[in-house]
Amino acid sequence: MSTLFLLLFVTTAVISLLAAWRVRSVYARYSRLPASSGVTGAEAAALILEQAGIHDVEIVKHNELLGDHYDPLHKRLVLSSHNYDGTSTAALGVAAHECGHAIQHQIAYGPLKWRMAAVGVTSFASQVVFWLPLLGMATGLLSGYVSLMLLAMAWGVIMLFNLVTLPVEFDASRRARITLSGMNFIGTPQEAVAVRKVLDAAAWTYVAALITSLLYFLWHLLPLLTGRDDD
Repeated sequence: MSTLFLLLFVTTAVISLLAAWRVRSVYARYSRLPASSGVTGAEAAALILEQAGIHDVEIVKHNELLGDHYDPLHKRLVLSSHNYDGTSTAALGVAAHECGHAIQHQIAYGPLKWRMAAVGVTSFASQVVFWLPLLGMATGLLSGYVSLMLLAMAWGVIMLFNLVTLPVEFDASRRARITLSGMNFIGTPQEAVAVRKVLDAAAWTYVAALITSLLYFLWHLLPLLTGRDDD
């Protein structure tokens, strides 16, 4: 393993860890700040979906911390127990954010459609970048031009997926902030700031993923452009 590759690995790992640490830290801080409305994340989600005219999305509770997501395939809005039952500004921010994805799905928001269409090929690309280097270390296959090209293509797919993810996430957060204020779920400037900080911290995890995939894409692409096929 070259020194430059080790530096790349450490840099991207630090970026990802810092982003993950920040979202957990900010979430923990504002999960202790109750919203003045007193509604739970599940109640807020149900009211937001009802106002948007969405009646076919199930709101589900699960136990994984910060594993909240909207499942467009099964039309399920999944909230962790802390956000499902919680009445904090963090809980309302996360719940409203996931509702933003459900609204995107309803209106056929372009970037969400592209992201959904790319899930299959991105999953395959993720398998390529995981297994091909391991195969290369065992067999020497990775040193070839074809292996570099495959890895560059796979990381390129992952990078594009992460790039498309950014407008999806930023738009959902924008909708969340507007909706929470408009429906009076948050009532003070302090609560508005708390929601914004929670959603901004979460967004940085997606930025970190894009930076990581871009750096690995360039790492494998540049040797092809310069005529080198070694590590």
